[in-house]
Amino acid sequence: MSNLKKYSFAWVTLGFLVISLIGHWVFGWFAYIDEQQAHQLPIQVSSFVIEMLRDTFENWQSEFLQLLWQVAGLTILLYVGSPQSKDSEDRSEEILKAILRNVDPDGAQKTLNEITKKYPNK
Repeated sequence: MSNLKKYSFAWVTLGFLVISLIGHWVFGWFAYIDEQQAHQLPIQVSSFVIEMLRDTFENWQSEFLQLLWQVAGLTILLYVGSPQSKDSEDRSEEILKAILRNVDPDGAQKTLNEITKKYPNK
């Protein structure tokens, strides 16, 4: 399974994060220009960057983004899985193999080989 497919949720989440940051900075630029022109002040990229970095970090500290990160981080951790959950999956797989061998001792290996061919990237 490719990393793109395996971590698709993480890639989509990262994409939304990048899009939201770009949108925040683009619309912030337009608001900055309007504010500078309203006060008849020069438009300076350096002051805009400082202001936007401050706003970005303030937004990051807000409850919404903290909660969003907690949910996204937890989802990523659950999606990738912990070593304990992987051990449980291996154990379940061995139990299923043992049941198959008990139910059909003669054809069990053939069935397992067919499954392995059909799903090679466990």
